[in-house]
Amino acid sequence: MQDRQPRGIGRDMKSPIAVVVLAAGAGTRMKSALPKVLHPLAGWPMVRHVLENAARLKPTRIVGVVAPGAKEVALVFAPHPAVVQRKPRGTGDAAKAALPALKGHRGPVLVVFGDAPLIATATLRRLVEECRKAKAAVGVLGFMARDPTPYGRLIVRDGMLERIVESKDTDATERAVDFCNSGVMCIDGALIAPLLGSIKNNNVKSEFYITDVVGIARADGHAVIAVKGDESEFQGINSRAELAIAEKALQQRLRLAALEGGVTMTDPDTVWLAADTRLAPDVSIGPNVRFGTGVSVGAGSEILAFCDIEGVRIGRNTRIGPFARIRPGSEVADEVHIGNFVELKATRMARGAKANHLAYLGDSDVGGASNIGAGTIFVNYDGYGKWRTVIGPEAFVGSNSSLVAPVRIGRGASVTAGSVITEDVPAGAVAFGRARQQTKKGRAAALRAKLKARAAAAKKAGKK
Repeated sequence: MQDRQPRGIGRDMKSPIAVVVLAAGAGTRMKSALPKVLHPLAGWPMVRHVLENAARLKPTRIVGVVAPGAKEVALVFAPHPAVVQRKPRGTGDAAKAALPALKGHRGPVLVVFGDAPLIATATLRRLVEECRKAKAAVGVLGFMARDPTPYGRLIVRDGMLERIVESKDTDATERAVDFCNSGVMCIDGALIAPLLGSIKNNNVKSEFYITDVVGIARADGHAVIAVKGDESEFQGINSRAELAIAEKALQQRLRLAALEGGVTMTDPDTVWLAADTRLAPDVSIGPNVRFGTGVSVGAGSEILAFCDIEGVRIGRNTRIGPFARIRPGSEVADEVHIGNFVELKATRMARGAKANHLAYLGDSDVGGASNIGAGTIFVNYDGYGKWRTVIGPEAFVGSNSSLVAPVRIGRGASVTAGSVITEDVPAGAVAFGRARQQTKKGRAAALRAKLKARAAAAKKAGKK
């Protein structure tokens, strides 16, 4: 005889959590060869945001559901398993594909979507906690929609979620409901297999919809609840336009977190952050600055306008820019100055080093308190391989110099302006690597006359 009393997750308040991430959608509206869930958002594939938010719940299992042949998507889930939904037969079938990987799990199972990266960990945790309190077999996250037209409606009676009605199937009364389905569910792990197994595909598309577990659970006498969240968290991404909207929303979230953490931004709306950007208190950022992934900036440092920074650790009390570019693999120590139109690539700048103007420093180590003059180039590529330039502490490299790697400049050495250096310079030495100047007095007028005549002749010849 069927147990008709509501029962579910609340039977074990300390039971572990599992997370199933549905990421098998075709994403045809993206019009891209790149799988939808791999499109970048704040520098990460959008599905990574979902995984990071889920991981903060400390689940014992995370399972990805991917399409056949989606090896790149499966790699994002590693070291967690990724199972394959063999045929695109709906969300219920996708969740069912994860059941073998959930074998033996008796606690809550969160079912989330790989293309909904804005849902916060706190919201997911609240769903699980509310399900435990209500001893619910199923819990659904919902939101009050400004425009509910495209969304499924959550029909709640006497505190219980009775069913989810797709927008196209609503009657006049249901269309007036603005409490809408986010798609995120929490299902009792002890019941998930029979609930998913009971879903039918007797619909126009012959697909298995996971939303049907609500009605199935209620028919079996289980408690089912809806938990309200903020609409801003539940934006799915199905097109490039929606990706751009989500990027803007996430950037606002990241900027606000930085400001609340003690960072100053002159014009926050023009600062673009990566999901993993780490900014210490008292960092100051000018307008039109972009941070790629892998950047940390120490306290008291200043990033001036129009800088592009990626893959670098920046120390304390540094000054970067304006118009500086720092590429991946670089390290910038405390009290370093990187000035306007200076580019660093895989370069380590030691404490107090300076490159204030118009320089390219590629594949190099610059010693503490060294000075790199304007127009300097570290010639790191010979057409076949890349080589390092090593500058010792307290060295001086004059303006408009080219250092042809591999080459070493010793401690306290001086390279004079305009030099091309192809050999190591010992510590304390002065290196000249340029042609000797010759001065011919009184010859300027004759040279000007010669050049003027040559130009006139060329002009006359061009008219014929």
